[in-house]
Amino acid sequence: MNQDPMPHQTSIDSVLPTEGENIHPEPTELPSVSTTPLGAEGAANYTNDKEQAVVKERAVPVDGNKPAIKRGLNAPGLTIERRFTRPGEDVYATCDWELRDATITNERGEKVFEQKDVEVPAFWSQLATNVVVSKYFRGHLGTPQRERSVRQLIRRVADTIADWGRKMEYFATEEDAQAFQDELTHILLYQKASFNSPVWFNVGLPDQPKPQCSACFINSVEDTMESILTLAKTEGMLFKYGSGTGTNFSTIRSSREPLHGGGTASGPVSFMRGFDQFAGAIKSGGKTRRAAKMVILDIDHPDIVEFIQCKEKEEKKAWALIEAGYSGMFNVPGGAYDSVNFQNANHSVRVTDEFMRAVEEDKEWHTRFVLDKTKIADTYRARDLMHMIAQSAWVCGDPGIQYDTTINRWHTCKNTDRIYASNPCSEYMFLNDSACNLASLNLMKFRTPSGDFDIDAFRHACRILITAQEIIVDNASYPTQRIAENSHDYRPLGLGYANLGALLMARGLPYDSDEGRAYAAAITAIMTGEAYRQSAIIARDHGWPFPGFERNREPFLEVMQMHRDAVENIDARYVPPTMLEAARQCWDEGIRLGSQYGYRNAQATVLAPTGTIGFMMDCDTTGIEPDIAIVKYKNLVGGGVMKIVNTTVPEALRKLGYSQEQIEDILAYIDRQDTIEGAPHLKPEHLPVFDCAFKPANGSRSIHYMGHIRMMAAVQPFISGAISKTVNMPNEATPEDIMGVYMEGWKLGLKAIAIYRDGSKRTQPLTTKKVEEQPAESPVTAQPTAPATSQEKVIVRPLRRKLPDERQAITHKFSIAGHEGYLTVGLYPDGQPGEIFLTMSKEGSTISGLMDSFATAVSLALQYGVPLQTLVDKFAHTRYEPAGYTNNPDIPIAKSISDYIFRYLGMKFLNRVPQPEKPALSGNGVEETSSLERTLSTPSPALSSEALLAHEKETFQNQSDAPICIDCGSLMVRNGACFKCLNCGSVYGCS
Repeated sequence: MNQDPMPHQTSIDSVLPTEGENIHPEPTELPSVSTTPLGAEGAANYTNDKEQAVVKERAVPVDGNKPAIKRGLNAPGLTIERRFTRPGEDVYATCDWELRDATITNERGEKVFEQKDVEVPAFWSQLATNVVVSKYFRGHLGTPQRERSVRQLIRRVADTIADWGRKMEYFATEEDAQAFQDELTHILLYQKASFNSPVWFNVGLPDQPKPQCSACFINSVEDTMESILTLAKTEGMLFKYGSGTGTNFSTIRSSREPLHGGGTASGPVSFMRGFDQFAGAIKSGGKTRRAAKMVILDIDHPDIVEFIQCKEKEEKKAWALIEAGYSGMFNVPGGAYDSVNFQNANHSVRVTDEFMRAVEEDKEWHTRFVLDKTKIADTYRARDLMHMIAQSAWVCGDPGIQYDTTINRWHTCKNTDRIYASNPCSEYMFLNDSACNLASLNLMKFRTPSGDFDIDAFRHACRILITAQEIIVDNASYPTQRIAENSHDYRPLGLGYANLGALLMARGLPYDSDEGRAYAAAITAIMTGEAYRQSAIIARDHGWPFPGFERNREPFLEVMQMHRDAVENIDARYVPPTMLEAARQCWDEGIRLGSQYGYRNAQATVLAPTGTIGFMMDCDTTGIEPDIAIVKYKNLVGGGVMKIVNTTVPEALRKLGYSQEQIEDILAYIDRQDTIEGAPHLKPEHLPVFDCAFKPANGSRSIHYMGHIRMMAAVQPFISGAISKTVNMPNEATPEDIMGVYMEGWKLGLKAIAIYRDGSKRTQPLTTKKVEEQPAESPVTAQPTAPATSQEKVIVRPLRRKLPDERQAITHKFSIAGHEGYLTVGLYPDGQPGEIFLTMSKEGSTISGLMDSFATAVSLALQYGVPLQTLVDKFAHTRYEPAGYTNNPDIPIAKSISDYIFRYLGMKFLNRVPQPEKPALSGNGVEETSSLERTLSTPSPALSSEALLAHEKETFQNQSDAPICIDCGSLMVRNGACFKCLNCGSVYGCS
């Protein structure tokens, strides 16, 4: 990139025009600074004459779009270094391509999506193919307009962004523009980075010259009915186009304060209930994922207790509905969670240092009225409020905590206004009425052949991505005029990364270790330092900083120095010297250039959950997360899935010094046991390297929840925004444990934290049939429909249909994880089952007694007329030990004895044909596995989608109450503050 061709002593004055000087050949109008929203302090401080000459105010059109402003007259334009490409080379010709079918099936083997003969790079996995084709290809299926090649998709996005840059004169020459286009194409094609989903959805479409490109929005609301209803409209439009939004409702007067016309206000929680229903309606109107939103209330608001407890109370209502027979699954019309409020938003409480110290010192805390802040509404013991927060989070996971003082301490634009809110996942935190477009780098793609981190390639990719995101800002559309103004005037960006967990494991570094945290901190420092350095270069070479920079020069540079100072806190014992030196250099140069020329962007980085785009990049881990499990299941090109040991495991073992023979023995053990614990040759001190987020089915190790918090604290000083991550806590965690997490997050300097206690939501792993649409009645008596005048009650008693004394029967032998048993099914003359007998273990044993009792209960249910279909739906897919592989090729994996029994009965008597299994393919057939995987992974036979779902449920024990994907029916896994589907790539609750 351009290495500062201007004299180093040039001051900001020398690159800003004098009063009245025209810095544009065309157009003659100059970029503006929004006058809204401006805090009183910011407005008072905005007096810089020279800045006003550059940024004369100009009206923004009603549609929220500004004309593109070309670079300044004396600005040289950006020069672009080629690192990954050569001049004149066709980037798409540098890799092999092949035709595949993109097919997604549900648990029953039914195709929920299919597009045949799509062209993809040969090294892309089948899962990446399925996700990208189903989510990002534009045009109706089966029409000539439908995209059919990944090169069409990448060309649509990369070429459009490059053309925007040309039109806005970002580049010094056409050669630089072509270099930028080629480098960006290479980065996207080779899965080194990806933009957020709205870019792939919308950029380059002929009917969207100004596409919506941002995933994250923050909206304001004022204490007026007009503002409240306007917010509803704005949120609805954002949800429609796949984005998420957050709002702080503390501006709305409490339910104890008067209205101007008499009476009492409804209060913010009442309006939140309405917003939640509105979001749910949009979700059920055809979108593939629920609306993503965040609602926030300050800890000193009079309605804070109602807010803290509102979701907990609704959760308990859902429990009662589940116990009454309603479905406990999400996204089921008429189900328990569909019938209660506050299920479409994340809730967070904004706390200050003052409040946290009051908790620590056991002091009182006052809430204050909105209309008159001098008046105290209530007085609480601060610890009681914090315990309420922890208790509600213990029940349902909400509310989370946002540390207001810390957030605003690291705020670059304090003179404009405070930061009040965040996006739904809490990684984007900036001014009200603003937006952020995101992109994430795939850390595993930036390694040298020796396995070291390629610092120079990483820095180069950061520069290309930041430039692309900056170009997007002026060429995107925004839902409101105020968001458009702030987007143009502050230009916040959100560069981040994925695959950190895989990178650390591959280097032989435990995720929960000082070494792992120092390494992650250094990488994050390089990313943000390089992003701000490039932002300063764009300000210099394109002609000006973001219009709000001068009013915020002092706090901005102060925060830059805070980032730079934090680099010296990275433990040099655990970081390669070249990496630490690169971090120092990025920040030193970035601050020097920014002091001279300003910065083009008010924010540069966040750590997002990288849900769908993580699949696009074939990431093993997303965002800042560690690996989920050692054993992975991957989709095959021809259908089915293959079980393989995580590809980072052999790499980590080699890094730790194990021989090839030892590695093969360890991998064979993992394949048999689904855990590395107890593997031959493995040294005890190396076990932490392979710790994952969840305990394996046959193991006991996992990363402690405090390990997640410490990793977040290590990288937070090097992030402009914050981190999207939910800290998973075990079921046995107490509200006091959660209080400890919230206190520790504050002490460690986090900006936000959310927890989730395993098992707190009473969802079933699979949807069960809902009770008929009638009032629940006694199982013994029921009242038939009768005229209203009738006073007579007719007693209807169930009839038992006994089997004849001599009856036909079949006996089936089975084995589950080595536990053998016999199932005998007695048949009615019509061939339908009327009784079952289960024989397992020895007479007199506990399991034998339980099975006898269970079989008797099922037999009576069948004889009293309970449909076998109902029993199969109820008991299939229940999960408990023993569970594991069976000797039945039609049911290769059972989650429990009852799961096996009823899936067998369904197959035998209800014609439930299991999904045909595909043989494992070799060569090009298993294109997503590398030669390393094929050599070392000891694959199991290909499994059906049902077997994949079974594995997910057994392996991800901490996900027992995760929702089922509404697109394909597979179990989802937690991803930051959201969920993602490992089968089809759908995300639930992410922007």
